[in-house]
Amino acid sequence: MFSGGSYDEVARWLGNFLASHAKREDPRIEVDLESGDEREGVSYAAALRLGSHATAPVEFQYRPVADHRGDLAWCRTQAEQVRARARELLAEAGRSPAGVK
Repeated sequence: MFSGGSYDEVARWLGNFLASHAKREDPRIEVDLESGDEREGVSYAAALRLGSHATAPVEFQYRPVADHRGDLAWCRTQAEQVRARARELLAEAGRSPAGVK
């Protein structure tokens, strides 16, 4: 199973994972991942952003992400949640997903 890793490795993986699933809803969506200062080694906060619109940050604890990033069921649940948040962001911004008229 692909799990574990340093705090920075897990941060890179989490940022890429969240972005890849958010961008499936719309490639214009970006992920803001906070991992420094008081979060270092403990947690991350991730928000989705589209132009001037952004979601509230969601907190991820480092250890559970590191332990479960190789768990397909856990990843599927996280992917579904980020895609739902991306759709909510699009609705809030009054935009259709890219490619949808």
